[in-house]
Amino acid sequence: LCREEAAELSSLKSQLQDLEVPLFAVVKENLGKELDCFKKFFSGKVYVDQQRNFYGPQERWMFLSMLLRIGVWRNLWRSYRRGFRGNLRGEGLVLGGVFVIGPGDQGILLEHREKEFGDKVNMLAVLRTARKMQEDMAR
Repeated sequence: LCREEAAELSSLKSQLQDLEVPLFAVVKENLGKELDCFKKFFSGKVYVDQQRNFYGPQERWMFLSMLLRIGVWRNLWRSYRRGFRGNLRGEGLVLGGVFVIGPGDQGILLEHREKEFGDKVNMLAVLRTARKMQEDMAR
């Protein structure tokens, strides 16, 4: 499911570049050729956070309850229909997120933390936040 979101964020790359907003991904592990496969879907720079510092002092996990959630099954089906295939390698229980972080002391301007697997960020919100960040910097 992260590959699907990575591809959607990458589709915004030219618009983000016009706003001088770089695109980065932080992943928690690199098993085999998994990182190379992820990079096929993500057009920004990718960092591996093996110590999981970026995931915060409190990692958010989704255990077996994910199998009971209809939203997870819908998200899996949507991703599968769109041609995104994953695998079952590695630890896949940590929930991810998307952040738009402003320069200097602006801090986090947009924070989207998955509530369940496949709960994607609103791409228009990402663009609006990036535009607003640039407008604020121009003042």
